Amino acid sequence: MVTPHQPPAPTAQDQLGFDPEALRARYRAERDRRIRPDGTGQYRRVTGELETYARDPYADPESTRKPLYDRVEVAVIGGGFGGLLTGARLRQAGVQDIRMIEQAADFGGTWYWNRYPGVHCDIESYVYMPLLEEIGHVPAWRYAPGEEIRQHARAIGRHFDLYRDACFGTRATELRWDEGESEWIVFTDRGDRMRARHVVVSSGTLSLPKLPGIPGIETFKGHMFHTSRWDYAYTGGDADGGLHKLADKRVAVIGTGATAIQIVPHLGHDARELYVFQRTPSSVDVRANRRTDPTWAQSLTPGWSRRRRDNFLSLVSGGQVERDLVNDGWTASARLLQNLVPTDSYAHLPAEERERLGELADFQKMNELRARVDDLVDDPATAEALKPWYRYMCKRPTFSDTYLQTFNRPNVTLVDTADHGGVERVTENALVVGGTEYEVDCVVLATGFEVGVSGILSGELQVHGRDGVTFAERWKDGPRTLHGLYSHGFPNLFHLGPVQNAASVNFVHILDEQAIHVAAVLAEAHKRQARHVEPSVDAEAAWVTTIHEKAHSLHKFQAECTPGYYNNEGMPRQRSETFGDGPVAFHELLRRWRAEGGMDEVVVG
Repeated sequence: MVTPHQPPAPTAQDQLGFDPEALRARYRAERDRRIRPDGTGQYRRVTGELETYARDPYADPESTRKPLYDRVEVAVIGGGFGGLLTGARLRQAGVQDIRMIEQAADFGGTWYWNRYPGVHCDIESYVYMPLLEEIGHVPAWRYAPGEEIRQHARAIGRHFDLYRDACFGTRATELRWDEGESEWIVFTDRGDRMRARHVVVSSGTLSLPKLPGIPGIETFKGHMFHTSRWDYAYTGGDADGGLHKLADKRVAVIGTGATAIQIVPHLGHDARELYVFQRTPSSVDVRANRRTDPTWAQSLTPGWSRRRRDNFLSLVSGGQVERDLVNDGWTASARLLQNLVPTDSYAHLPAEERERLGELADFQKMNELRARVDDLVDDPATAEALKPWYRYMCKRPTFSDTYLQTFNRPNVTLVDTADHGGVERVTENALVVGGTEYEVDCVVLATGFEVGVSGILSGELQVHGRDGVTFAERWKDGPRTLHGLYSHGFPNLFHLGPVQNAASVNFVHILDEQAIHVAAVLAEAHKRQARHVEPSVDAEAAWVTTIHEKAHSLHKFQAECTPGYYNNEGMPRQRSETFGDGPVAFHELLRRWRAEGGMDEVVVG
């Protein structure tokens, strides 16, 4: 009982400065406003009549070649950083007979396609761009523009002689194992029927544009394009802006994720009118990009790049380091990243305490980001609509020093679609939301890529292993791999990606560790003159058990999130297929496995 002379006990709001239960309720309400029963069905794939959205605007349409029926030692499918790193690490391991197969007209992967205005990497370039010391390059910017990254990819191709014998403008369509010859037959859309002793598939998880399935979108008579195929012939300008041809145009942007954060400031500056159609706002933190200090660059000593990226990976995985070498928005929020990338770094705390502390830190961070919106956006109603009401890793964080301010321009209008399930329909000349028609001349689709869908998983690359068995048949009850890289019944086949291995916000680092491992395994197979690299049934089963035993359940967290690609548009998967102890532990596991006789589990025959 409280006496008149005894003050009431302090509430959570008194102690914290905010009410956690009120925030939880607001988050649930904002999620419920945006959930759609069709989930991922709200998007359309670039197939059939929509294939024009996936065409290569940079390729020579007259480029032709004769089909290939020859043999190579290793065929690498994919010319993004995963494929390039595989080729580079194989070269370092002494493999000379490598063929790169890439559907674009050059190397670069995502950075070949993304050339939109303002495109930069959101991970510090000194840790994101691989093989910097091998190439002898220090990035010009802390957060590199897309063109610098694309040119770096090409430099890797030149440095490691990967252009030799490369097949560009070529999509692998089928792999079929030939048991008698112990090699793969690789079929492509160019009529090729080449053979390879080993195949490494790194066909990318950010390569296929994702289109909104808005009713009537095919009836629009204005101009429409996806950001990954930016039409500078229509807009004018280049990746630095200057979109002068839009001076008399009314432009709509659909989407407010990481791409929109970068294009909206340029469109707002140059278009006559800009309408930004938003379902869920992104969290937008400080970017503070800057040019590389020449004095700092000259002070770097051998091994600097690996030390820096290992330092970054440790921090964003919850580890402890003597000094934060990167010290940016990612490392400052490292405690919150475990809700996307599981780790064992907080295993010393009881699960309930981990969740309590993590949630409080999350609330504090998101309160700061919402306050930033109020500080930068003049109109209170627009500011309120731009505030992110969800947990920090429900959506990929974004960073910009110009995006929010763009909504202060008189020619820029934010159209919030949360209560209408997105844009309701498209007419010949307008987008319709809440019964209001917004007439526009051009629609820019900033709707991103299909995420986490490699050619193998999507079925676009048909793989027939031993006895003709396909991955779809072998994996009908879920993925079955060893280390996420090779599977029983599919000899001499490696598949890079996030399934049953590690993950990180800096996925290029993950790809490099995978490429190093693949190269080491193939070097050992060559040393032993082995015909097959294939995990045993027991080794594969043990790894699947390890994945499931160590998996952190992200279902509860993601089920409370606003819909997006992280939670399968509000329908999160029940089981994680990521190594639960995190990437640092996983990479150490691979190193020990290689050093302590693990090769006997896969190098056979």
